[in-house]
Amino acid sequence: MLDTVYGALMLLYLGVGLLFLAAGLWASPALNRWARVLFGAGLAAHSAALLGRWWESYHLALGHTPPAYFSEKLRLVILQAPMSNFYESLVFFAWCLPFLAILTFRRYLRDYLGTVVAIAACLLLAYASLGGVDSRIKPLMPALKSNWLLFHVLTCFLGYASFTLGFGVAILYLVQEKRPRPTLPSLPELDRLIYQATVIGFLLLTLGILTGAVWAETAWGRYWSWDPKETWSLITWLVYATLLHARLVKGWQGRRIAWLAVLGFAAVLFTYFGVSFLLPGLHSYLT
Repeated sequence: MLDTVYGALMLLYLGVGLLFLAAGLWASPALNRWARVLFGAGLAAHSAALLGRWWESYHLALGHTPPAYFSEKLRLVILQAPMSNFYESLVFFAWCLPFLAILTFRRYLRDYLGTVVAIAACLLLAYASLGGVDSRIKPLMPALKSNWLLFHVLTCFLGYASFTLGFGVAILYLVQEKRPRPTLPSLPELDRLIYQATVIGFLLLTLGILTGAVWAETAWGRYWSWDPKETWSLITWLVYATLLHARLVKGWQGRRIAWLAVLGFAAVLFTYFGVSFLLPGLHSYLT
């Protein structure tokens, strides 16, 4: 049933993206309002579907290992957060985008930026629903039975989502610089939004790497093993650290920062998709 819900959400986000696009093309405040309402409704339904998956996963685990104490029940709830396989990570990544966009960019969530966010969420759900990804709930691998699972994955994917928003704004900056449109924010505003998204994403990814290191020490006895996912997470972190250094120390702004944000997002994509499928390692459960 939840697979059907995610399929419907995919279509809803697609419709919202097209509505935002039409609002930008025709400078229509009314279309923007409708798109924002539907976007919020989509996020609410998406949240409910995630909670439903969490509940289903918890009850399946409860049947295998019934906990005796409340603390064990609470730990089981945390462990069954729907973030433990590739399918669930796609669905959760798709949720992070509208959540973070509404939380941090609400004022600018209209027209073309709204299109970018909604279409990105749609594409992730399309991959989860139509890409042949295994959606079954399976028992957790021993290494994943850690309280760090929730915090590590949560911070990493919220960081990825923030970098995705920064990428979307960077593309809009490059477009606005070449062909200015009155419905887009000004170039200084777009430049500031790239910086804001990068700072949020950088802090979250830093937390994700740190919690992952602590988790790795408890699971495998070492904080860092140069696993492909760890290595590419570090490369991604370094790209965005370079962006922040260039802006804060060297005074870079505008086009150069936008292109660095595009480069950083390419590293994010390879860290998430490329490493998962091309470079086997300790994080291969995502495939």
